[in-house]
Amino acid sequence: MAKPISLISIIVPVYNETESIDWFHSELLKVLYKLTQYMFEVIYVNDGSKDDSLTKIMQLSGGKNCNVQVVDLSRNFGKEAALSAGIATATGDALISLDADGQYPVELIPDFIEKWRGGAEIVIGIRASNQGEGFVKRYGSKLFYPAFNKLTGVELIPRSTDFRLIDRIVADEFNKLTENNRITRGLIDWLGFRHDFIEFDAKPRQFGTPTYTFKKLVQLAVDTFTSLSAVPLFFAGYTGLFFMAISFVLGGFILIEQVILNDPWHIHFTGTAMLGVLITFLVGAILSAQGLIGMYVARVLSESQRRPLYIVRKTIKL
Repeated sequence: MAKPISLISIIVPVYNETESIDWFHSELLKVLYKLTQYMFEVIYVNDGSKDDSLTKIMQLSGGKNCNVQVVDLSRNFGKEAALSAGIATATGDALISLDADGQYPVELIPDFIEKWRGGAEIVIGIRASNQGEGFVKRYGSKLFYPAFNKLTGVELIPRSTDFRLIDRIVADEFNKLTENNRITRGLIDWLGFRHDFIEFDAKPRQFGTPTYTFKKLVQLAVDTFTSLSAVPLFFAGYTGLFFMAISFVLGGFILIEQVILNDPWHIHFTGTAMLGVLITFLVGAILSAQGLIGMYVARVLSESQRRPLYIVRKTIKL
């Protein structure tokens, strides 16, 4: 069932994008002006840019169906914080987030809105290809998503991006989340709701150089694991169980072959070998104990994040 539309928010985090702002805003308005049946607010979140990005943004103007707002953060807090600031500021019935570097095709915005009108509460942009994508990023992404989903049990959509639309109810629930170290797309996926997808071919940056370096990409992967899953806390425990299992098998073999059967294969295990098996067992026991501590730390982490126990889409009286 189609829903009435009054206002759609466009959220654009900006960090050192002086060269691209005017071009991006012009391309965005070309699309928005054609959608005369909607009202738009474009929210630029200046994430502590060190160039003239803020000055450029302050010179932008909207139009007959579009207003422009600026959220100027006091320093660079990172893209995830900038997106959160934009979502908290937005007042639209639907919110669309995208970057200002030109890689996300703004001409797909009407498709996102149409899928939302069709009933999707979250519409996710899926990157089918990325022109100029490096070897490490391309294959790192292919390895990361299957590994994360299998190890953690948390479902992340492979090659999903921050180019997405969320319904007002999703934004309201997202604003209730309290953790500071957050991965926006992961938390939105965690919220649930009805998803739909749009595939697109990412364009090369129109200006400047990527701000996501290899170091930042690795940090993003680590943050994703630690913010959305407690599996890293249990890693020591799993390792300890593995060592204990190995030492138990070796110890049992030595006991049977050397002591009970009186060394029929003439292996002649030395005292040093037996001591090595014992040390392996003790190391495994220590690591397993750390894993047990990790289980309790995971519970503390879960409680400190204070995520809602459940989320209600709506209540229906019959």
